[in-house]
Amino acid sequence: MPVSTTARRNAILALALGGFGIGTTEFVSMGLLPSIADSLQISEPTAGHVISAYALGVVVGAPLIAAATARMSRRALLITLMVAFTVGNAATVLAPTYGTLMAARFVAGLPHGAYFGVAALVAAHLAGPGSRAKAVGQVMLGLSVANVVGVPAATWLGEAFGWRTAFGVVVVIGLATIGSLLRYLPSLTGMTASNPATELGALARPQVWFTLLIGVVGFGGMFAFYTYIHTTLTDVSGLPGGLVPFALMLFGIGMVVGNVVGGALADRSVIGTMVAGLVAILASLVVFAVVAGTVWAALPLVFAVGVTGSALVPALQTRLMDVADDAQTLAAALNHSALNIANAGGAWLGGLVISAGYGYRAPSLLGAALAAAGLVVLGVTLLAQRRSDAVTTPDTHAGRQGDLDDAKPLAAQEITAVG
Repeated sequence: MPVSTTARRNAILALALGGFGIGTTEFVSMGLLPSIADSLQISEPTAGHVISAYALGVVVGAPLIAAATARMSRRALLITLMVAFTVGNAATVLAPTYGTLMAARFVAGLPHGAYFGVAALVAAHLAGPGSRAKAVGQVMLGLSVANVVGVPAATWLGEAFGWRTAFGVVVVIGLATIGSLLRYLPSLTGMTASNPATELGALARPQVWFTLLIGVVGFGGMFAFYTYIHTTLTDVSGLPGGLVPFALMLFGIGMVVGNVVGGALADRSVIGTMVAGLVAILASLVVFAVVAGTVWAALPLVFAVGVTGSALVPALQTRLMDVADDAQTLAAALNHSALNIANAGGAWLGGLVISAGYGYRAPSLLGAALAAAGLVVLGVTLLAQRRSDAVTTPDTHAGRQGDLDDAKPLAAQEITAVG
């Protein structure tokens, strides 16, 4: 039975609400580390390990859950993932010790990648050919809006009433998402079941690995910049510390705009959007490094980096759907493992250049170099794909060419075969 436009919109909004909750819990810890450290009587660097515990949960959970639940109904899986996410955050609120808090954050991170991966596939399935990337961008929009609204609000509540309150807000968002999914997500009977062996087949496809590497390297540039933005703006640009939240909000608004624009562009050309996105990241980071000494020139560039970085995500997600064949659930989930590796790697490399004495402009230039490396990987990817096509047998090539002539309808058919 066809899904109406209103029902489709409500379902995608319900999926985006889950992204809003996930984005809030992922980033709110960063602003509450001093409170967490004081509460548990540990050092702030030690408290920072709770962020790593969450990221580790994302990296581990995405492939394991995607493969293990391949036969499960996509609707039931999304609801189950959000229940697990909510339980993990409730455990965070109640954690009495540092050890239990680390375990709770790891559990809360486990559903992250699988949820976004499956939600992206479901959104693309509901939207149909010609609007897949836009629908994926709308789901990811929840993550971007979290940086504008959810994280600042939860951080304020955490500072005013204790850090556990912030995660209590996330629990409420999780419960609201569960209710919304139960109410608005259709049965998705058109999405047939897969199996673990088929999903694991994604790991044997070079184009999947190439695309993931583009995300790890190219997107790492944005995180090299973002991790040290507070000190860069205060010490280099001269921005008063009290106005840093405004700058971070600008970055978050840029991410919202980037998701919308990136989704629309990727529906026209996935590869073109990936090229343009990486070039734009490179250019905005170089310009930021040049003008960082002038605060009113630096602030628009903070917005620009948010736009260019997030515009790449819908294209990466859609590209993974296209190259994964019948293993799209695992491939889509792995995208979020890759982005979390980019987060950790970009932050680490940015710290290295600062420690080496190159100053706080250096992470932006490093980020530009990573974006350039992402372009190189993309070039190698396209060359490898061309060579692969060239050695295809004539009969197979003819069939493949017919598929390419109908690229968008084929991708939509592949999505309905995921399950």
